[in-house]
Amino acid sequence: MTRAWPSQSGRLAELPLARGARWHARRRAGQATWRSSRRPVPSWAVVSAGLAPVLATGGWLVADAVQPASYSPIGKTISVMSGRAGTDRWIMTGALLLVGACQLVTAAGLAGLRMPARILVAVAGLCSIGIAVSPEPARGSTPQHLAWTALGAVALAVWPAFAAWRAPPGPAILSRDGGAVVTAVFVALLGWLVIETQGGRDLGLAERLFLSIETCWPFIVAIALRRRSASASTERSIGSP
Repeated sequence: MTRAWPSQSGRLAELPLARGARWHARRRAGQATWRSSRRPVPSWAVVSAGLAPVLATGGWLVADAVQPASYSPIGKTISVMSGRAGTDRWIMTGALLLVGACQLVTAAGLAGLRMPARILVAVAGLCSIGIAVSPEPARGSTPQHLAWTALGAVALAVWPAFAAWRAPPGPAILSRDGGAVVTAVFVALLGWLVIETQGGRDLGLAERLFLSIETCWPFIVAIALRRRSASASTERSIGSP
């Protein structure tokens, strides 16, 4: 009894079919991602995303105003103001707690973004809360405070790359190229911040710019998603009989 083996030509004929099936599957997945990205971002998510940078910047501005003359906002971090040695430390501590809460709400409402991007926003929010509840001592720092600070900074720096869409069309700022550019800028800010931690004189300035700029991006993304959803709804209403 002889065994029949498939011919080599049959195998070669299957390869284009397999490649075509994989391409078709990727195309369908991209279309599904785009369809889900057209879901509207709720107004409460836009409000929470906008409040986060306002609270972050307003918090350190108000806390700066009540610190003693020996405190330098250029050279010292906001963690000092929320730490045990800070004057009226409740101001900066409260701001960090509120910023974290806003970021958690924003993560829940950013409809249309892939889950990893939303998780990173939530991680940033948890880190802000973690920083607030693990204040620095009068001198030095603690492992918990440093861990929350480092994790939150990395999450804020890299999340634009995860927020970028892989399926066109979409807002230019959320394209893969746009996400790469924004991520590069954020990573550069993070690099400057890390350099300043090694005895630099502008550590406070680097931290304030990093925090104020990077907490703005979820708000920009939320606005872009909401506008795109409104535009898509208008197109559907015009195209419907």
